[in-house]
Amino acid sequence: MADTFTKQHALSVLRARTGLPATEAEAVLDALLGILADAFAAHPRTELRGFGVFTTRERSARITRNPKTGARVDTPACKTVGFKPGKELKARLNGVTQ
Repeated sequence: MADTFTKQHALSVLRARTGLPATEAEAVLDALLGILADAFAAHPRTELRGFGVFTTRERSARITRNPKTGARVDTPACKTVGFKPGKELKARLNGVTQ
């Protein structure tokens, strides 16, 4: 099973790279995540050059099934976020140096 990168891990990496105290690193990370969440809610396309593009998509209402009971469940329409990695991120994931 693959390791999971958590917010706590991100905080420790941020602290190590910047030398920020724990409270300041957490404030920076929380601010960044809040900015991104606000951008996703306000714009259908959010682009971070070199990292990737986030797009909001509409999911239509549909009828699904509860896998445990088999009962029909009405699932309402909702929005979701899609992600397409940028060139630099793809290269880094594939071990290609630029």
